[in-house]
Amino acid sequence: MEKKTQLVHLKDGTSLLVPFILITSLFFLWGFAHSILDVLNKHFQDALGITKTKSALVQAVVYGGYFLMALPAGAIIRRWGYRTGVLTGLLLYGIGALLFIPGGSLQSFGFFLFSLFVIGCGLTCLETAANPYVTVLGEPAAAERRINLAQAFNGLGWICGPLVGGFFLFAESGKSNISLPYAIIGVVVLLVAVVFSRIRLPEINPQAENCPKKKETQDIHRTDLWKQRNFTNGLLALFLYVAAQTGINSFFINYATEQAGISAHEASIWLSFGGMGLFMLGRMGGSWAMNYLHPEKLLALCAAGGFAAMLAVITLSGKIGLSGFFLCFLCESIMFPTIFALAIRGLNEQTKRASSFLIMSIVGGAIAPVLMGYIADTTSMALGFIVPLACFAGIGRFAIQYNKKD
Repeated sequence: MEKKTQLVHLKDGTSLLVPFILITSLFFLWGFAHSILDVLNKHFQDALGITKTKSALVQAVVYGGYFLMALPAGAIIRRWGYRTGVLTGLLLYGIGALLFIPGGSLQSFGFFLFSLFVIGCGLTCLETAANPYVTVLGEPAAAERRINLAQAFNGLGWICGPLVGGFFLFAESGKSNISLPYAIIGVVVLLVAVVFSRIRLPEINPQAENCPKKKETQDIHRTDLWKQRNFTNGLLALFLYVAAQTGINSFFINYATEQAGISAHEASIWLSFGGMGLFMLGRMGGSWAMNYLHPEKLLALCAAGGFAAMLAVITLSGKIGLSGFFLCFLCESIMFPTIFALAIRGLNEQTKRASSFLIMSIVGGAIAPVLMGYIADTTSMALGFIVPLACFAGIGRFAIQYNKKD
């Protein structure tokens, strides 16, 4: 790989640093939204007296929103551009968060799920716009490095989510407040929307994006997208990764309290600083490592590490088993951005459309927690982690079989 490739410059020397910084700020916002769900999962079990299977609906509605909203989000971006997609996502995210204010008074699990679904639709728009946009903010050879660096700030959001959620929902006083953290984030998100409404983002189009084509040629390109093995295999790999990550994070606190004997509040701190701290550092380190190691090779190594970590979680017990999670958080750090970038590499004018389908694959996060919750309710919490174990095996297969010439 070329070590001298500019990270956020085009080949003609144009700097795209400012739009890169602005878009990267969005990665933090949806990282926070996802990670606080892992605290909500345990909170609803305790506060509303529901089973693990039912509490997993928290993840199901958010990630289900990705499946339903991805194609409309992609259509918005293709018609009006990345900036409109970002604004749509921020507005839906902010409104959904503010709905937690009346939700705190109603204490209705159904209303909370509706609010989270609205947030999920907003996050879909943000990710559908921001992930592919980051990959084109510079030379193509640096796409994987660029998205991993941006995703490192997503990792910062993952640190803050459990920390804030644990402070408000697992307070030592015993008085939880579910409305306040969401009210704060809702206001912040809407303020960010105001900022983006006042700025202009350059529309960087992949090669041949603006070339005139006849309808027959466009139809051929639509068919060809599904003949690209890297894209179709990447679609499955991304589904498996989000399934694994969501399932692991959703039941980390349950595992810690049931298998390692620590409190829910302490577990949320371990998840925040320990797990998500390693997750963030892994993304920063991964961006650097890709200067010297092909992304697909690094992905294969990390998949092997994730598989080994889940074996430890399932077969060992106590704090020794718990330590397996921290290896896993480090290994899974580079997976989402790397799989995403590899799957869309070379798609050119099909990038925006392919991105919509890749974001749809995030629905894996709606399925795995429910399946893991059912296994935990009927057998044991540790055995539930056989689901992410299988997912990491599938991701490793994608990395090993990745074809650069596809």
